[in-house]
Amino acid sequence: MQTNARTRISLEQLRETLYAAVVADALDSIGYTHQSPRISLPSLATPGLLVGRCKTTLWADMAHKDPKPYELELDAVDGCGEESVLIAAAGGSMRSGIWGELLTTAAKNSGCLGAIIDGAIRDVAKIRDIGFSVYARGTCVYDSQNRQRVINIDVPVEIDGVKFSPGDLVFADEDGVVVVPQEVEAIAIEKAWNKVHAENITRDAIRAGMKATAAYEKYGVL
Repeated sequence: MQTNARTRISLEQLRETLYAAVVADALDSIGYTHQSPRISLPSLATPGLLVGRCKTTLWADMAHKDPKPYELELDAVDGCGEESVLIAAAGGSMRSGIWGELLTTAAKNSGCLGAIIDGAIRDVAKIRDIGFSVYARGTCVYDSQNRQRVINIDVPVEIDGVKFSPGDLVFADEDGVVVVPQEVEAIAIEKAWNKVHAENITRDAIRAGMKATAAYEKYGVL
């Protein structure tokens, strides 16, 4: 597999072959050991792996009347590129449901594949009907107006001390969320790709009767 500053493998190929845990293992192997937020993000996801490039938003709580409600969040959604994943860094606030049906519809129309919300969402049934992958802390019935707002877009943000930068690759499935910094993307994806191949060989050997210890000693993969 050839790699450059960014992997030349398509996101569809990554989606078909990789998964969050093996990407985390690959990052571990090159010293990037804190690339998955250690928080519970229940999934309202379509089946399979969500993988795309980060479109970042930074949120803040508020307790005054918003003179320009929804301004930057709408700019962010309209600015989503093809195969993007919207990242909402809201500090885990459950003050309101910052993501709902209308943002989901607009984001999907812009080419966005899913959203990772470090906070609450609402309109869950409608989002499920749309078939849009969302990972969030939980739900809240309240609208975000005058409660929370986007204060910046397309900047590096943090969730649980993990940095998500615009354009970074992000993977999410039922095991969790993993972000791959662009500066190590090529090597991390190559290592993850090779590990999946090695795991397949190891699994086949164990299925054929080899003991797990012997398989690990021979192939070095577990």
